[in-house]
Amino acid sequence: MKKYAVFTFFLLSIWMLSACGGNKRKYVQNPVDKLIKQLSNDSSVKTFSIILEDMELDNDGYKHKYKVLTNLEDSVNKKIQHTEWMPVEEAFFVKHEENLGLELAGMDESGEVHKVPTPPGYRNYVGNERYGEWRTNSNGQSFWAFYGQYMFMSSMFHMMAAPVYRNHYDTYRGSYYNSGRPYYGPRTASGSYTYGTSGSVTRTTNPSFHNRYSSTSSFKSKLRSRVQQSQSRTTRSSNRSSSSGSSYRSRGGSYGK
Repeated sequence: MKKYAVFTFFLLSIWMLSACGGNKRKYVQNPVDKLIKQLSNDSSVKTFSIILEDMELDNDGYKHKYKVLTNLEDSVNKKIQHTEWMPVEEAFFVKHEENLGLELAGMDESGEVHKVPTPPGYRNYVGNERYGEWRTNSNGQSFWAFYGQYMFMSSMFHMMAAPVYRNHYDTYRGSYYNSGRPYYGPRTASGSYTYGTSGSVTRTTNPSFHNRYSSTSSFKSKLRSRVQQSQSRTTRSSNRSSSSGSSYRSRGGSYGK
């Protein structure tokens, strides 16, 4: 009888391990990681920046659009590309809900890749004396100015609307550069940040997003509702699985008696 009990326990153990493995969610590589891999494997790409250009959540799920900038330091080989809408996992979407308009990943000329959300241009170009210099305006404020051949970066990175002042950049370098924390710039007079989904720069440069969502709070409200619905479905599914598993274990226990 003991042999049958041991054999039965062995079979049940295998079944439970298989069931647990079957319930595990398969890792889905996010679009940013896919782009990083693709760009890193392209020998013609010396530097790149991946910027979150737009976000959407609708009946088709969660989606991102990216702007991909490569080789900006080379006027001949530089490229600016815009992706189509790309599906993303809910967790990845939530992770970057505040990062619209930010660079989510980039690679410098040394080949080092970073994945910390930053204002476009801050990581590789602002403060780099190859591309510009710090100047002083009539109010005595130190601000970043690109050299003539790189002046297009001021427009591309929206620095005409939001100049980069030395004290703000020093804050970024001192407290955020290697910390792994996103940097949203200084707060404006209205209390909002300069960059990111709620930022003043994004409201100006991405009117499409803010037209679709009359306010950032309406976007967040819709997102919270979707996440809560998803969590509710997951909880109900988990409860059903637990109930079914408990019933089977109860029957299995009787086999060993």
